Amino acid sequence: MYFITFSVIRWIDVFTRNVYREILLDSFKYCQKKKGLIIYAYVIMTNHVHMIVSAKDGYFLENIMRDMKKFTSMEIIKAIRENPAESREKWMLQAFEEEGKRNSNNIRYQFWQQDNHPIELTDNKMIDQKLDYIHNNPVEQGFVMRQED
Repeated sequence: MYFITFSVIRWIDVFTRNVYREILLDSFKYCQKKKGLIIYAYVIMTNHVHMIVSAKDGYFLENIMRDMKKFTSMEIIKAIRENPAESREKWMLQAFEEEGKRNSNNIRYQFWQQDNHPIELTDNKMIDQKLDYIHNNPVEQGFVMRQED
């Protein structure tokens, strides 16, 4: 099991809109069904995601995460372009394009920061610590009043 964090470039608050969160959630579900992803816990914040995950036997977590980040970046950028209510479209696309030009791994845009910051969870104490962190993150940011919310 690993605790993974991945963040939008420049910490842009993309996930304040439901439409972009839904793309991410749909990708989680797809990766669970088709790519061997096991999700134990997660939280989607406004500009980053924390997860406790592993891969089923025969699958590689780094491949799953790479594919998920690639797919979600393309789909979210497409949704930003096609969203007539998106007042931040020009600014966000410009930021994604500027970051993409700085990274030779990209064709045009970069949505996610490069690293996933994986931490292997080797014992129950570490698992409990990261699970508490996931549950407390939205509370500490003032999005909800209690962990269970």
